[in-house]
Amino acid sequence: MNALAQHLAAEDLSMFGRDPFWLVALKAVFIFAFLMVTVLICIVFERKIVGWMQLRIGPNRHGPWGMLQSLADGIKLMLKEDIIVKGSDKAVYILAPIIGAVPAFMAFAVIPFGPPGNEISIFGQRTPMQLTDLPVGMLFILATASIASYGVVLGGWSSGSTYPLLGGVRATAQIISYEIAMGLSFAAVFLYSGSMSTSSIVGEQADGWFAYLLPVSFLIYLVSMVGEAHRAPFDMPESEGDLVAGFQTEYSSIKFAMFMLTEYVHVVTVSAIAVTLFLGGWRAPAPISTWWEGANHGWWPMIWFVAKLLVMVFLFIWIRGTLPRVRYDQFMKLGWKVLIPVALVWLMLVATVRAMRNEGYDYSEVVYWVAGTALFLLLLTFLVDFVRGGGKEDGDGAEPAPHEKPFDPMAGGYPVPPLPGQTLPPVPRRPSRADRDRERVPAGSSEGTTGERGPDGA
Repeated sequence: MNALAQHLAAEDLSMFGRDPFWLVALKAVFIFAFLMVTVLICIVFERKIVGWMQLRIGPNRHGPWGMLQSLADGIKLMLKEDIIVKGSDKAVYILAPIIGAVPAFMAFAVIPFGPPGNEISIFGQRTPMQLTDLPVGMLFILATASIASYGVVLGGWSSGSTYPLLGGVRATAQIISYEIAMGLSFAAVFLYSGSMSTSSIVGEQADGWFAYLLPVSFLIYLVSMVGEAHRAPFDMPESEGDLVAGFQTEYSSIKFAMFMLTEYVHVVTVSAIAVTLFLGGWRAPAPISTWWEGANHGWWPMIWFVAKLLVMVFLFIWIRGTLPRVRYDQFMKLGWKVLIPVALVWLMLVATVRAMRNEGYDYSEVVYWVAGTALFLLLLTFLVDFVRGGGKEDGDGAEPAPHEKPFDPMAGGYPVPPLPGQTLPPVPRRPSRADRDRERVPAGSSEGTTGERGPDGA
């Protein structure tokens, strides 16, 4: 048995699974209520913050400061007419929003709100601030996230319409590609902490958050979680510019509201995962925890967790109000050609460092080996780029390769995008009005010239 398996076997999860049934039900109801209230607050905050960024007012009518606007929108959606498309697969069409919403709630079952050591008392019962935990808790979260993607895919397919189907296909490719990068960023955390249990991962961050111990993994996860949640600028599955509304085009009333609920719950879930894996979880920030011993005890850990969670949600809103939507091919290229290769190299680097530290290598020796390997790989990439470019800094005078010649996008009878290496033919441009006027007036003619009169004196 290797060291990781021994560590997993030695994990102390005995404090979980001892709660009476009424307390388990109470925790489940609390998680559901927490997510619902957080979603309502997030929708209002998104409108208010984006309005502030765009120099406009935002909601200010329903309730104090417009705080009840999202609640009014939810009631409005429930009272709207519920339409079922005639050509749809009705069973799947109705089940798709439910399939998308339920797993988004399930992922929060293993998210720790506080320390596992029975820090709090609920009606006289000592209990950890977590519903449950597993030795492979993060794999449970990845599994539920994968199931949630079926709601989007089945919703687009069962609608029996072209644009929802295209949105579902986009969502499928997007989720597959970005879950790979997300999983690789998780793997670095597993190697460094030696555990897949969420409570154990938070416990391993007592001496330092993984956000600055594993910065590359943190940055990869930040990009992946935005793409995983279908949020701007990566909201191509529901792009209104070319897909009307994507996979949810044919939905209305409560089913449409469930899709919206799923998206915002997913935002809260991936933000909670970021807090748990990279930002110390329920632990207080270093300036507070250093001079206040009780900052990580009692009910205070829940406050730190919620504060970090809101910061991550604000990051989602900030990105939406700042960056424009990218093209789908650019988005997929970012996932497959940038994030996944970088995550693989970084994972190999982290595994090498951990293996060398376990073998007893000195810290300076590890730094020398890692820096030397990184420098060698960097020089190798420069050499490959130089050879592929033919030793020239630019491509002037070089003959185009056969596959780089322009192609006809309408050769098959319908427009197709260019493949990598292919170029579109130049778009014909209409001459400017000044050029057209010069073409109409023959050279040497006095018509249209200023300061000269025609034969009639006009």
